[in-house]
Amino acid sequence: MNSKKYFDEISNEWDSIRQSFFSDSIREMACDVAQVKAGQTAVDMGAGTGFITEELLKRGLHVIAIDQSKEMLAVLTRKYGSSSNITCIQADAYMIPLDNESVDFVMANMFLHHVEDPGRAIKEMARILKPGGKLIITDLDQHEHEFLRTEQYDVWLGFERPKVHDWLANANLTSIRIEDLNEQCCCDSCESCGSAAISIFIASAVK
Repeated sequence: MNSKKYFDEISNEWDSIRQSFFSDSIREMACDVAQVKAGQTAVDMGAGTGFITEELLKRGLHVIAIDQSKEMLAVLTRKYGSSSNITCIQADAYMIPLDNESVDFVMANMFLHHVEDPGRAIKEMARILKPGGKLIITDLDQHEHEFLRTEQYDVWLGFERPKVHDWLANANLTSIRIEDLNEQCCCDSCESCGSAAISIFIASAVK
């Protein structure tokens, strides 16, 4: 089992599962930090079933939802496919099928800890940003909850914030800020007595 297969298998249940992990306010804060405006174009990277996409559509943006899981995108399409402001693309983190400097924002919520090479993924996300465009990452601080590797197929047990800063800088992004969202991701183990309450950071940077 890997993360793609895991998300394929739980795609129809993901919305209800996700609700116990973190609150809807995360997407609102991410859009506020980005200062998104109606009519602009945003990529929802690792879109899943559309947690971030929903808020972007509500704010009048055109959304390009990208995910490696065809099944997750199928759920997203059933929910929002009637909107003329959404395009769904199945792709991985390292080869986004979009032109250089073609979008205003890239949003990546709880995506990076499922990626083998976050630095490479960040460079690819930076590539498609227009000059002045913004990358917004919301993800987990470093933690020690090993059951998330085996039960949810997390590749990384969160991140040290200085390392995230280095990846953003190495992608030639500027105005880097990494802050606490004052939110936690909470999850109980299905196979043990373990439980996790992990702090969430928001990282923003400009092309």
